[in-house]
Amino acid sequence: MGMVDMSNNSNNPPTSRTKDFFASPALSLSLAGIFRDARANEAVPASSEVEEGEEGSGGGRRDIDQTVDISSENSGPVRSRSLDEDFDNELLGEHDILDDFDEDDDGDKNKRKKKRKKYHRHTSEQIREMEALFKESPHPDEKQRQQLSKQLGLAPRQVKFWFQNRRTQIKAIQERHENSLLKNEIEKLREENKAMRETINKACCLNCGIPTTSTSRDTSITTEEQQLRIENAKLKAEVERLRTAIGKYSPGATASCSASEQESRSSLDFYTGIFGLEKSRIMEIVNQALEELRKMATAGEPLWIRSLETGREILNYDEYVKEFKVEHSSNEMPRRSIEASRETGVAFVDLPKLVQSFMDVNQWKEMFPCIISKAATVDLISNGEGATKNGAVQLMFAELQTLTPMVPTREVYFVRYCKQLSAEQWAIVDVSVDKVEDNIDASLLKCRKRPSGCVIEDKSNGHCKVIWVEHVECQKSPVHTLYRTVVNSGLAFGARHWIATLQLQCERLVFFMATNVPTKDSSGVATLAGRKSILKLAQRMTWSFCHAIGASSYHSWNKVTSKTGEDIRISSRKNLNDPGEPLGVILCAVSSLWLPVSPHVLFDFLRDKAHRHEWDIMSSGGPAQTIANLAKGQDRGNTVTIQAMNANENSMWILQDGCTNAYESMVVYAPVDITGMQSVITGCDSSNVAVLPSGFSILSDGIESRPLVITSRQEEKSTEGGSLLTIAFQVLTNASPTAKLTMESVESVNTLISCTLRNIKTSLQCEDS
Repeated sequence: MGMVDMSNNSNNPPTSRTKDFFASPALSLSLAGIFRDARANEAVPASSEVEEGEEGSGGGRRDIDQTVDISSENSGPVRSRSLDEDFDNELLGEHDILDDFDEDDDGDKNKRKKKRKKYHRHTSEQIREMEALFKESPHPDEKQRQQLSKQLGLAPRQVKFWFQNRRTQIKAIQERHENSLLKNEIEKLREENKAMRETINKACCLNCGIPTTSTSRDTSITTEEQQLRIENAKLKAEVERLRTAIGKYSPGATASCSASEQESRSSLDFYTGIFGLEKSRIMEIVNQALEELRKMATAGEPLWIRSLETGREILNYDEYVKEFKVEHSSNEMPRRSIEASRETGVAFVDLPKLVQSFMDVNQWKEMFPCIISKAATVDLISNGEGATKNGAVQLMFAELQTLTPMVPTREVYFVRYCKQLSAEQWAIVDVSVDKVEDNIDASLLKCRKRPSGCVIEDKSNGHCKVIWVEHVECQKSPVHTLYRTVVNSGLAFGARHWIATLQLQCERLVFFMATNVPTKDSSGVATLAGRKSILKLAQRMTWSFCHAIGASSYHSWNKVTSKTGEDIRISSRKNLNDPGEPLGVILCAVSSLWLPVSPHVLFDFLRDKAHRHEWDIMSSGGPAQTIANLAKGQDRGNTVTIQAMNANENSMWILQDGCTNAYESMVVYAPVDITGMQSVITGCDSSNVAVLPSGFSILSDGIESRPLVITSRQEEKSTEGGSLLTIAFQVLTNASPTAKLTMESVESVNTLISCTLRNIKTSLQCEDS
């Protein structure tokens, strides 16, 4: 009975299958050892394997039906008698045929078939010797077979066919084992998908799909569901890949495509059964979105009208509906708010690098740490062309935040399209797709992206002109009074915020890579490596701060009242093994309030080391001493400093990062180990330096105020409004990750925030605010 070709390539040497075996994580140690030793000895050409009737080439061998324990007998020096008998019985047919051919090659075939077969049973000693050689070399050459045949008293052909069938047996055993693992994995994935489907069905009305669960669901459940939703599409694609793998490796089955073809195939090839959309329909949608974005980015009046009071561009929605033939039912509009904004800016970055940062989800998160709290590429629809990713399309998920727990995050699924428009112009388009959203999670329709994104034009000397259009529709939801104007006016999640953040991050990168920074902008650090190491640590500190203080579902916030009347949000987490921050229980406390002070005045006060002792109750009461001062932007507020809080031997060092742009400013700081910081200054790696950042986020209150009186006096012409200040402290309450959060810790951080706010108000003379 001819053996089925398992490898889909009968001319390949056994090395290819050996690699497949050894790559399997479920291999027993004994088999791993066999195939590891086999690699060095497999020098037999493929043609010789075919001549000898080896495995995978149609050699005569019956399928093995009994189950064999592969964890012991295949590698041990001594095998049990019962297994020897079973194994020899598998080989009897081949040996008898060989003996018949030897006896009478020219005789009558029918007589030869009727003749009683002679069974040659190998002795235990013969099996042990052949097993020992098999471990060293599964493919012995002619010289080794001749030597072994003389030693064991067997014919060379008997030795050759024993090794041939031993290899075939090992191969069949391993393939059965791998098939079993793949089947178990498929069952596991099916159960997970079934559980997720049941969860989503229970959470939505069967008729209309509207969520029926309360908006105040337990945060831990919400977080788990969100993670499952993001991974759901990936699991379905994995099931499909595993099904193909089973079909490829199962005896008698033929694979429909090669492994490389299967891996490169996008999961959107079977979107019809998952999201109900063909790939061609997705491409049609993104191309329409691209055309809309190009018009939105370049059109003037009457589509965009510039406000005389604020200078901001306002979308004429009636003109938009007429231009793009948008259809909306009358009963839907009152429940949704439309936010549209456009901003133009210049970024100090090469165009290819900027395009790449949009298409790589990790780089995208790092570019906008204060806006993006979560992001994931759910599915890759098209890889695009070459390294530039021209034409790439991917389905993405993002959770967008502001730097305060008081403003709810926005969760959105969208398709991102990267397209080169001309030799010097590219476009990045984001658009929500109804069918995809509906199938992934009906409850995430609270925020949808209409065609949004940016048109990027390459300028000289590493500059890019960026026109950003942000156009979303959101379900109307209550927003805290403090942030109502900022959010409802479209500033919080609008184009100005995105552009300002992009410019700040690109400028930071330029200063990080610069080798010609003036001495006055890089004091206290002797080497370029030391400068880079400090800037890298400060950037990680600021990213951690942004991640810690938002309303993301990563955190579970509880509200308490401070001693001065402000609301404080408390959240705790446990750091088990991250060397980037202290190990143990970490308490984060955040409070947001309005102050009748302009944002730039508040920012300059908080970042100035000369004023630190006025608000920082941890300081010694005197001005801080500057150890190092590093510029990381054109604005003098964009600096990283290392400050010594005390001049005596009990000195404490503080690493501080100041960030400011047209929308928002931050002052982030953390106490650092002096010895560790000294090594960072010399240029050592800073990734294992533990920092626990606290700090401030400052933005305009969004009220475009007018002067109360008209006068020629310069000091009376100021039209600046107040500031929204978010203050955050993070404290290590216990060095043991298993410890519980205590009320004493909460009370302590409450006192810390209350006293700091009182000091800030007193210093800025706004106690009655």
